[in-house]
Amino acid sequence: MALDMTMMYLLHDALGRELQRITKVTARADDDPAQVLRTAVGWELFKRYLTVHHTAEDLHVWPAATAALTDRAGGAEGLALLEAMEAEHAAIDPLLADIDAALADRDTGPARLGELTDALYTGISGHLRHEEREALALIDATLTEEQWARFGAEHSRRIGDDARRYLPWILDGLPPQRAAGILTRMPEPIRTAYRDEWRPEFERLRLWG
Repeated sequence: MALDMTMMYLLHDALGRELQRITKVTARADDDPAQVLRTAVGWELFKRYLTVHHTAEDLHVWPAATAALTDRAGGAEGLALLEAMEAEHAAIDPLLADIDAALADRDTGPARLGELTDALYTGISGHLRHEEREALALIDATLTEEQWARFGAEHSRRIGDDARRYLPWILDGLPPQRAAGILTRMPEPIRTAYRDEWRPEFERLRLWG
């Protein structure tokens, strides 16, 4: 049975959406982009949810796939792909740190910001495409449903009480019919909280100023 990767693809789409917003913010000529990004709730949420996702993968996806492929005939190619995934993850955190350092440096930081956010866009977009094109099929072929569930549980545990922002964030901008289809998979209390509390609160956040 194929693993259910619905939420994985949704998260990838949400990260891509926010990357586009970040590059638009830093390209604005009518405002101080560093000030906008420095104070943006959207930037903090993007970093948090990206880090949660990659940490859960690093803890539960790549090690499980590596163990399944080790000593398997023909597993070398898959192991090389997993090493590439981990290397791509490792390259992202320094970019986030460099952007935050530029945001804190009010003298020379703004001049570096556009180049740094372009590098972030290129790095994460390339990683997501690489993962979807090659790594997800490998994950589906190597992880058991129990291992995949552990990844999901780790992801949920790290989101924790922030689910009230995470769910509206991941569904933001989706066509209503698709968002409704995702919500129908969730328990009724979650759907009610999303409709009555979480979504209205999220809309008041004004993520990007």
